Amino acid sequence: MRLRTRVAVLTVVLGLIGCGPGADKLPAARGKGSADMEKRDEARFRSATFAGGCFWCTEGIFERLRGVERVVSGYSGGHVERPTYEQVSGGDTGHAEAVEITYDPAVISYAELLEVFWKTHDPTTPNRQGYDVGPQYRSVVFYHDGEQKALAEELKARLEAERIWDRPIVTEIVPRGVFWPAEDYHQDYYDRNPEKAYCRSVITPKIEKFRKIFRDKIKGTG
Repeated sequence: MRLRTRVAVLTVVLGLIGCGPGADKLPAARGKGSADMEKRDEARFRSATFAGGCFWCTEGIFERLRGVERVVSGYSGGHVERPTYEQVSGGDTGHAEAVEITYDPAVISYAELLEVFWKTHDPTTPNRQGYDVGPQYRSVVFYHDGEQKALAEELKARLEAERIWDRPIVTEIVPRGVFWPAEDYHQDYYDRNPEKAYCRSVITPKIEKFRKIFRDKIKGTG
C-alpha cells in the first residue's frame, strides 16, 4: 500500500474512534448528552427552607435524612442584603438562621420533611431554642409555593390537635424571600467540628433524638 493511501486510511480510522480530524464532534455530542442528563437529574429535586434555632443543629439533622441531596446553612426572612453572621447575631436584620434543603420527592415527601422539622426542635418557644435566644433563632417554615403552605398549615393544625407539646406552636409559616447562604465556615459545621463543646452538648443530643424518632428515615437504612 502506498504511503499516501496508508495515511488516508489511518485518518478515517482515527476519525471513527474519536481521534484525528473530525474527532472534535464526538466530545461535543457527549458533552451535550451529559448536560441534558444533569438537567434531568436537577429537575427531579425540590427545595424546602426551614428555621428552627441554630442552623448548625438543623443542618446536622437534615444532612442525615434519606432523600436529602444537599443542605445549605444561611439567613432568611430579613431586610438586609448579604447579611453577615455578626449582623444576624445582633438580632437587628430580621433574619432567622435557616437551612435550604434540596431533596428528592421520589424518596421523601415535603410532608415528611415538615414532620422531621417540627419534631426535632421546640416550636413553642418564640425567638428561642434552649440557650440560643433572639429573633434569629425563631421557628419558621418558609414555603416555596401554595402546596407547601397548605401542607405546613395542615400539619401544624394536626400537631396542635394532638397536643404533643404543652404550649401552642409559635412557628411562623411565611413565603420564602431571599435566602442568603452563610459563610463557608458555617457549612457542614457539625461534621467538621464534632468535638467542639457546643456540638457535643447541644447538637449531638438533637441528632441522637432524631435517630430514635426517625430511625427508618436515616441514610444507610431501609
